[in-house]
Amino acid sequence: MKLIKVGILFGGKSGEHEVSIQSASNILREIDRSKYYPIPIGIKKNGKIASDSEIKSMLPPDLLYILDNKSIQTEKTSIDKQNSNKIINNETNFGLSNDVITNIENKYDVIFPVLHGPNGEDGTIQGLLELMDIPYVGSGVLGSSTGMDKEIMKRIFMSHDLPILPFYSFKKFQWDKDKSDVIKNIEYSLTYPAFVKPANMGSSVGITKAHNRNELIQGVDEALQYDIKIVVEQGINAREIEISILGNDNPITSVLGEIIPCKEFYDYEAKYLSEGSKLIIPAQIDSSIEQNIKECAIKAFLALDCSGLARIDFFIDKLDNKVYINEINTLPGFTKISMYPKLWEVSGIPYPKLIDQLITLAIEKHKTKPS
Repeated sequence: MKLIKVGILFGGKSGEHEVSIQSASNILREIDRSKYYPIPIGIKKNGKIASDSEIKSMLPPDLLYILDNKSIQTEKTSIDKQNSNKIINNETNFGLSNDVITNIENKYDVIFPVLHGPNGEDGTIQGLLELMDIPYVGSGVLGSSTGMDKEIMKRIFMSHDLPILPFYSFKKFQWDKDKSDVIKNIEYSLTYPAFVKPANMGSSVGITKAHNRNELIQGVDEALQYDIKIVVEQGINAREIEISILGNDNPITSVLGEIIPCKEFYDYEAKYLSEGSKLIIPAQIDSSIEQNIKECAIKAFLALDCSGLARIDFFIDKLDNKVYINEINTLPGFTKISMYPKLWEVSGIPYPKLIDQLITLAIEKHKTKPS
């Protein structure tokens, strides 16, 4: 059987570069090699395509050993002759070239983008792949872009009567022009504590919790390091609940998971650097609340025109058990501690099968496009 060539696109210019490498490494480890021939495509922090040697330096050494032994020794007879010759002649271990993007439609059957953050899950790379007419995992241009921009996302949620917390959004030029006016508007709209976030960033990068005006100013300055648009959201004393979505037109939901962060909130350090955070899967919540969250998750997924996969984050107010949708992540992490694959594993879909279903969904979505 001829193997399906899957380009694993990772790295990128965003602040989530390292997380992307972790996600890609896990996918390369877990993908079914009896069906797929995975080819890592690295993007450096400057946005340029990584050479073969640079890709090797980006990936962990133990993964290189797996790729060298499993890919070359057991699969070289199943891939196309051109790439097979390259591997046998040791010109490259991965069958890559520096013009990989411009020739991507001739080298790969499907692309699995794991480029978290800007220039990866915001519709930009999706637009490129659309122009190349090649199947790819995840949401299209519209779903990716609306899911990435926290302000636009929340306004679409509001238009579909999905419950969200109050927020205030502004741009850098407004902050630079009249900082005091922006602060006045924020304090009129919200009460402390409040969360300050870059509008277009994931993995909790650049997010801070402001308990007062000084911390608000510091938080905005921090968030402006990552984006020119800022979203400030009302903070509440809440349980943090996450759910995974899988599918295209008829998506399904996983079990729910609850995050108990080791810090005051689930920031980047709590997610990836500290070991004290706890993930409770399945979450212990009332069945009626669980059903409400699942229904809201499907509604949000379809409202944003998403496809393939997403992780959606919710809050449950500890005072009155009211549910609020926080945000959607259209290309969630695939690291060892990421909630998206963990939730599906508990739901009965192990990692390799999850990857297989995502690639199948990508190919199916591509076939429905008008010719």
